[in-house]
Amino acid sequence: MAKEVVKKIKLQIPAGKATPAPPVGTVLGPAGINLGEFCTKFNDASRDKMGDILPVEITVYADRTFDFILKTPPAPFLVKKYAKIQKGSSKGANEIVATLTQDDIRKIAETKLPDLNAYDIDAAMKIIEGTARNMGVAVKGVNDAELAEQAKEAQAAEIEAAKREAALEEMEAEAKEEQSVDVEVINEKADEEQKSEEE
Repeated sequence: MAKEVVKKIKLQIPAGKATPAPPVGTVLGPAGINLGEFCTKFNDASRDKMGDILPVEITVYADRTFDFILKTPPAPFLVKKYAKIQKGSSKGANEIVATLTQDDIRKIAETKLPDLNAYDIDAAMKIIEGTARNMGVAVKGVNDAELAEQAKEAQAAEIEAAKREAALEEMEAEAKEEQSVDVEVINEKADEEQKSEEE
């Protein structure tokens, strides 16, 4: 008879480095599974991928036993690893932070293929190129010239926007200086109107 599944948990853990401490313990503790057992099994299964971050899908059963499936590292993690960068661009494709070769993209696509919604390596490469592009990582010979041009345009637009912003601030400051309204005059008028109404 099939075991009753209580819950499925998804985590991302550095390969070979699972410990019962947070975040692993925090998430798995309430599920009631043996943390030490999970960490040992995960570390043994992922030891050959040391240095990578691995998504893991854990199925917890009613009798507190569990199974888990290791997935391939997240595409952004692999892009950063191959590009040798700590993080992607905060401006997306408008700022190039690194360039990868098509060989790099192929290697990442081959690694990710089992978890991607793609039937062949070319489709997988297109997905990885898109991920890289959104992180500000260009692909040599594919979109590096286009992205460089886009980054240049974005920079020019930023400078233009900063100039407009400065001009607006200047105009606002001038407008504020001109707006010295004499409140008492308005009150005097209102008082006169009120008197004439009373008469």
